[in-house]
Amino acid sequence: MDLLFLFFISSGLFLGWSLGASDASNIFGTAIATRMIRFNTAALIASIFLIIGAVHAGAGGAETLGQLGSINTLPGAFMSALAAAIAICWSVKVSMPVSTSQAVVGAIIGWNFYAGKPTDYSVLTKIVGTWIFCPILAGIASIILYRIIQYCCKKSNTHLIRRDQYTRIGLVIAGAFGAYALGANNIANVMGVFVPSSPLKELLLPFGIVLNKAQVLFLLGAIAISIGIFTYSQRVIKTIGNGIMKMSPLMAFVVVISQALVLFLFSSQALFNFLSSHNLPTIPLVPVSSTQAVVGAVIGIGIAKGGNDINWNILGKIVLSWIIAPLLSALICYISLFFLQNVFNLVVYK
Repeated sequence: MDLLFLFFISSGLFLGWSLGASDASNIFGTAIATRMIRFNTAALIASIFLIIGAVHAGAGGAETLGQLGSINTLPGAFMSALAAAIAICWSVKVSMPVSTSQAVVGAIIGWNFYAGKPTDYSVLTKIVGTWIFCPILAGIASIILYRIIQYCCKKSNTHLIRRDQYTRIGLVIAGAFGAYALGANNIANVMGVFVPSSPLKELLLPFGIVLNKAQVLFLLGAIAISIGIFTYSQRVIKTIGNGIMKMSPLMAFVVVISQALVLFLFSSQALFNFLSSHNLPTIPLVPVSSTQAVVGAVIGIGIAKGGNDINWNILGKIVLSWIIAPLLSALICYISLFFLQNVFNLVVYK
């Protein structure tokens, strides 16, 4: 791994840090906000399972992003990742959770325009479709789960203290599952643009574990995400945790499980292969927005409770950030590629 490659991949690591700072709130934000889990405990659990998910199951989403735009030089990949990271950091700075998926897609399209490469609009339509379907699916899942849990709680004679213990355990399990799903689904956003031009080779780990070059990239990106979780995610946790709507511990559990299920559905190659082999409609392997999934899940619970507790002003600001982020990312990427090529004489596309 030479120094030049480390320099170019630094933007991907920065993007990973930004994703950790922004999207950690989607895993344990509601649990931390309701004081069911301490931040340091949640961050450690999230980091471990996120790395496992990224390395084990991150390939599917990366392949889809590659179909949208195959960035074939390291300088081009560097600037695309940096443009997405800058857009995300702007949102984190104003305490608004942003969709990393949208920022990365915006950067890839910016590179396509600058390089004169055609954008595969069938793939783009599939990705944009998930931006709409993802929060709706999470909202439906949260309504169903919330109703089931409500019914079970009414029928159960469990003491309040014991129920609180069960809720804490449930939140830890849900958070671990959510972290795994986030790593599996969103690592493509962090390192996907570097896969075509990566000079890395296979890595042999203890116990005979072999990582291919894409998995080595995913491992590096997952570590960067974990650092972002530990160092800067508490700002956004305040917004997601209780900003849209005041959350009880049970509601927090429903939100985390709902978003984790959605991310898992869009990243499970086993499920995709099973549906395909039985001639059933498949769920595309697309990096979806965990932020959108969480917001959809929170709104779903709010609707189930009558809709009066939802802070529509904050929700409007969040949706606005989802619109601005990809446009800002595409613009930054396009302008920056011009400077890289014409000022620093770097080859940003072939």
